[in-house]
Amino acid sequence: MGKRPMTVRMARWSAEHPWRAIALWVVFVAVCFVGGNVAGTREATASDDAIGEAGRAYVMIEDGKFADEPAVDNILITARSGSLDAKAAQAAAADATARLGSVTGVASVGKPIPATDGTALLVPITMSGDPDTASDRVSPLLDTTAEVQAAHPGLRIEEVGGPSIGKALDDTLGDDFQKAEILSLPVTLLILIIAFGALIAAGVPLLLALSSVAAAMGLSTLASHLVPMGDATSSVILLIGMAVGVDYSLFYVRREREERALGRNHVDAVEIAAETSGHAVVVSGTAVIIAMAGLFLAGDSTFSSLATGSILVVAVAVIGSLTVLPALLAKLGRWVDRPRVPFLWRLTAKRGGESGKVWRKILSPALKRPAATLLVSVLALLALAAPALGMKLKFPGTEDLPRTTPAMQAYDRLTAAYPSNGTTHLVVVQAPADRAAEVKAALTGLAQRTQTDPLFAKLEADGPQIDVSADGTVSVLDIATPFSTRSDEAADSLHELRQTLVPAALGGIAGAKYAVGGGVADSEDYAAHVWKTLPIVAGFVLILTFLVMAWTFRSVVVALTSIALNLLSAGAAYGLLVLVFQGDWAEGLLGFTSMGAIVSWLPLFLFVVLFGLSMDYHVFVVSRIREAVSRGLPNREAVAEGITGSAGTVSSAAIVMVAVFSIFATLSTIDMKQLGIGLAAAILLDATIIRAVVLPSLMTLLGPANWWAPRFMRPRRPPVVSDEPQPELIGV
Repeated sequence: MGKRPMTVRMARWSAEHPWRAIALWVVFVAVCFVGGNVAGTREATASDDAIGEAGRAYVMIEDGKFADEPAVDNILITARSGSLDAKAAQAAAADATARLGSVTGVASVGKPIPATDGTALLVPITMSGDPDTASDRVSPLLDTTAEVQAAHPGLRIEEVGGPSIGKALDDTLGDDFQKAEILSLPVTLLILIIAFGALIAAGVPLLLALSSVAAAMGLSTLASHLVPMGDATSSVILLIGMAVGVDYSLFYVRREREERALGRNHVDAVEIAAETSGHAVVVSGTAVIIAMAGLFLAGDSTFSSLATGSILVVAVAVIGSLTVLPALLAKLGRWVDRPRVPFLWRLTAKRGGESGKVWRKILSPALKRPAATLLVSVLALLALAAPALGMKLKFPGTEDLPRTTPAMQAYDRLTAAYPSNGTTHLVVVQAPADRAAEVKAALTGLAQRTQTDPLFAKLEADGPQIDVSADGTVSVLDIATPFSTRSDEAADSLHELRQTLVPAALGGIAGAKYAVGGGVADSEDYAAHVWKTLPIVAGFVLILTFLVMAWTFRSVVVALTSIALNLLSAGAAYGLLVLVFQGDWAEGLLGFTSMGAIVSWLPLFLFVVLFGLSMDYHVFVVSRIREAVSRGLPNREAVAEGITGSAGTVSSAAIVMVAVFSIFATLSTIDMKQLGIGLAAAILLDATIIRAVVLPSLMTLLGPANWWAPRFMRPRRPPVVSDEPQPELIGV
């Protein structure tokens, strides 16, 4: 007998030394988590995020080494109804000024600024201390604002500005993350209890998933010192970690239970599970990691951060399934089936035969009329994918943040009364210091020329705001537009600046470099960046997916059909995203305001995640079909047996994934909603229509051609046919 595979040797050692394996895993998770917290997080700088012309603008600002401007918040005074009583508003402003002057953290309180239409009065507050942490110190100001409001009940008095909005957003995101954690645990546990009918068996996958997430969180924090960490990385680690951690454990635990039911002892059952399910986990995990690695080709910190977090949590989950999971199963032995849930335990015992009958009926059209079934199902998926042709990409703006917080409601009133506080373009000029006066004159003239264009907001009474670096080499002009960040009018104003106004004003200054940045520019440039890099990343993922599948199954045809099916399910998921989020019909159902577009980074991320995660099901199902073919079954019967034999595990794994992903659709921010819906829809389509309809009809239609490969890829000897029960998962 040759040398056993590494997965088997690792599992055997863990099963024979369970306490050592468990202790090593606990130490590993603790060291990763604590080490990450001690090391802290490095966030991306302007140079890390430099995408397009907007990125060049931020790099110029960073090069200018501007002194940190103090954080500024505001007290906004408006009428509760009707017109604003100017006298009452001035009295409230004076009261606010007096109260805020003695509040810790307030450097100064400015003079009240009336809105040009007389609908509001604004009291600016300059805060002391580090402006980057101002949101952490804004609570005393909020308390004082509440006191002023109580003293003037006839008016609406609110605090609004960067620090207060930052605090509200941090609180919302923190609550969201906690909500996702709280909901995902009981939902996942309930599904696993239904799948296993026993509490310990259901708890083991959940334990592995949670420990994998904790370790990956710490590792990602450490990794941020090499690859800066983005805002969404923690959420993605939780999302992917819960899904794959439970998925991998589910395959493994089911296989080990089946072997024990056949009379194997605990260690032998674990070893067989490692050789079959463990091998499939390694193949699947490798496919996910390879797919995620494609995101590094995008060349920006957002995708690199998402790739790093996803790769780490998948790698940790794979390691855990090969080490601590066999140790737990060997130590628990038959206790893994305790305590049994009476009704559910009996149901799981009967489920196999009944499930097989149901799936035989579901597969009947694909097996009896494969050509027609394939044609109808593919056309249906293409029809669902068609709306993706009209996909628009944009960054979420401030207007897309949840309006459930008072800070965001106040922000809407602020931008209505003071348009220059809303959407702003940044015109950045880098020139020799001796040209500073010429640059300032050109920028002033540029600001004046925007006043005749309805795409731009009116200047404040004190004229254009131009900041100049201490060395005089970098100048920044703020130009406001009265339209929301993601509106077509805001995009038109950006194009007008970039293509006409800015070149005309600054093109004649010798040695000057200029760029236009800001929220609108970020969105436009990032969307263009995604469309440019998508073919590169997709090509990388497709090629490596083909190689992994071709080598695993020794079949070029299986590899090609795998890619085709994944493209089909990805297209359908894209189309569904566009249908749900680019229109407004689902706003009330899912609790969001349509931004008329898909979040810029989502399609690329969704593509690689789907290609990675779909390997779970594809390796599992096609392996069972290949086993049946190797035993000499006719192709049609082999397809039927492979799919019915794997349906229970695939269905359980898919339900867990869809449930976890769907929880993210309930969160507040639009990017997490779109990510949750996109992944849930993709996995649901992949595990149902693709695996139960398209795959069986296609493989039935192809017959023996499914397994064609060039001579150098073919196995050196045919697989051994055994009378022993066939393994549930195998890498062929």
